[in-house]
Amino acid sequence: MSGARQAGLFLDMLAAERGASKNTLEAYRRDLDDYLGFLDETGVQPGSATAATIRSFMAGLEERGLKATSAARRLSAVRQFHKFLYVEGYAPADPTAAVSAPKRGRALPKVLSVDQVDRLLRVAHEGVSRPEASPAERLRAARMACLLELLYATGLRVSELVSLPRSAARTRERFLVVRGKGAKERLVPLTDAARDAVRAYVVLLEEQGRAVGPWLFPAESEAGHLTRQAFARDLKAVASGAGLRADTISPHVLRHAFASHLLQNGADLRVVQELLGHSDISTTQIYTHVLDERLKSMVRDLHPLAST
Repeated sequence: MSGARQAGLFLDMLAAERGASKNTLEAYRRDLDDYLGFLDETGVQPGSATAATIRSFMAGLEERGLKATSAARRLSAVRQFHKFLYVEGYAPADPTAAVSAPKRGRALPKVLSVDQVDRLLRVAHEGVSRPEASPAERLRAARMACLLELLYATGLRVSELVSLPRSAARTRERFLVVRGKGAKERLVPLTDAARDAVRAYVVLLEEQGRAVGPWLFPAESEAGHLTRQAFARDLKAVASGAGLRADTISPHVLRHAFASHLLQNGADLRVVQELLGHSDISTTQIYTHVLDERLKSMVRDLHPLAST
């Protein structure tokens, strides 16, 4: 069986058994295409690859100037591919077990202050009430206000946010049921401000005859709903209006702000992990840098020997 056919079976497994999204599958496909191209050049079949083969591939990535983070992601795809081949009986062993990932520093997420988030929200809401705005402009502004309120209230991934179903606007509960990575469902609470923004947006949507279809944020796109790229573009325009550098703002930065501000105000790391939909606490631990000052102040204020 050819390497391309084996890679196709591996991707089918990711989609069927792990519920991998289209974007995730495309990322794996690109990484494996690169790896299989290397194997073709060296005359090695995937089932015959050794640890030395994998190390040679990784060395080639470094020579091409690939960042450590990108190389580590590529190695992760190769690892999972070879594990699949071994488990399914297409290879006698998994050659990646003895290969170490490239060393990389873990970048701290960009964080907005509470004041900066407040400015973003204020500018978004002001766009709805501009007297000179056309109906289309008011609807677009209400959509942005709704998106920002929901994102800051819930910490949703941008892909989860833009693809919210229309039923999310009809919930009488103070939480949303979100289907995240791997089709896993989780509950996220809603603030009053977020619920009000959703209601105001839906009213305008209905007034303009757009309240049809399955999506809360319908758009003329292949998926039928607002795209991540369109949201990111509109967000940068709001950031400029709020006096913030557009290159420092993205939907993901607001997700970081949600997590960081919760931790700063005393939330438990495990709770934040659940809200963000992280399957592993190690993913959430990137935010622990924001706890330093709070922990220092707790020791200073509460330790019985702190005043001595």
